[in-house]
Amino acid sequence: QVRLVESGGGLVQAGGSLRLSCAASGRTISNYPVGWFRQAPGKEREFVAAISRSGEPDYAEAVKGRFTISRDDAKNTVNLQMNSLKPDDGLLYYCAAMQGAWYDRRNSYKYTTWGQGTQVTVSS
Repeated sequence: QVRLVESGGGLVQAGGSLRLSCAASGRTISNYPVGWFRQAPGKEREFVAAISRSGEPDYAEAVKGRFTISRDDAKNTVNLQMNSLKPDDGLLYYCAAMQGAWYDRRNSYKYTTWGQGTQVTVSS
């Protein structure tokens, strides 16, 4: 079974950038669609972006044009480049792998493996 570990979170000023990484072990991450979700305390996880096995990306409207998801198969990672960050982007970010169909990519309940999360804080 694949295991996932996120990294790259931290504190950044509004308008700044961060690059999150999701490193896989145990399996090749390119075998899975991979999604990024974020969560505020006491709320449901919110879809941010996903990338298919073939590299097709999908983005939530709130991040489209600012965030870019990509695969680095040589490093067995999926990255999330976040630019023009806003205070509302300051949440706990998770990556996840799914074994289901691509059309379920925005549904967090379809993902079977999750990382532990990495905190992003954006100061105004």
